[in-house]
Amino acid sequence: MDGKVCVLTGATSGIGQETAIALAAQGATLVLVCRDMARGEATVAAIRDRTGSTAVTLRRADLAVQDDIRRVGTELLAACPRIDLLVNNAGIVNLRYETTADGVEAVFATNHLAYFLLTLVLLPRLRESAPSRIVNVASEAHRFGRIDFDDLGHAKRYKTMRVYGASKLANILFTYELARRLAGTGVTVNCVHPGAVATRLGQNNGRIATAMTKLLGVFFKTPAQGAATSVYVATAPELAGVTGQYFASARQKTSSRASHDAATARRLWDVSAELTHAGDLARV
Repeated sequence: MDGKVCVLTGATSGIGQETAIALAAQGATLVLVCRDMARGEATVAAIRDRTGSTAVTLRRADLAVQDDIRRVGTELLAACPRIDLLVNNAGIVNLRYETTADGVEAVFATNHLAYFLLTLVLLPRLRESAPSRIVNVASEAHRFGRIDFDDLGHAKRYKTMRVYGASKLANILFTYELARRLAGTGVTVNCVHPGAVATRLGQNNGRIATAMTKLLGVFFKTPAQGAATSVYVATAPELAGVTGQYFASARQKTSSRASHDAATARRLWDVSAELTHAGDLARV
């Protein structure tokens, strides 16, 4: 990874931070997109302390806000003559229904639409930099999610893990559809399941939820173990040219039947383009 430019989201804690540290240790130049600059600076310090690398820069953006995504994407295009790797890792879990400034349910907006929009904004540079890779962090939780186009935000019946699972199913559908559209361009797109990992995910839901995630964390993988599959898919020489696949425990795995529904993937692409006002960007 010497000299390769890698853009990561959600890198200020947990799996994302460990992914950033592992890539830095391999010589990558990192650009971290974060919402909290203080936590971003702490991550930069951790990368420096553990790897000696100073080739790390921060860009601030709230990935639940589409204007922020467009702004930071434009900044990245201006600042990075090449982008060799994009890791879409940022995600949230909510216990109750919330909407973003764009009027979209927050989990779907952050976990799926942010992947979709940031990727499309950066795609011209990824194409120019080919061979390049996109890694989308999904989850086995996709197996109990479904895409309801009549109620994408689950406003009628909000159940936390069903909503989260639907967002992760959307990640995989997006991955497979984008891989089909980018066939032959030299840009590969794959998704990963990191495993059950002790992270800060879900700790935005108050003291009880925070206490529960910390208690259950003793049974989970460490963030470094969870990051291993992302790092493998991002860097492994033997995966050059491999695209449109789902990985878990650093191995290809078959995702759910629903995730392979090409008609649903195409419709989700079109709906996502409408919700993000992606226009020409979505004509991939």
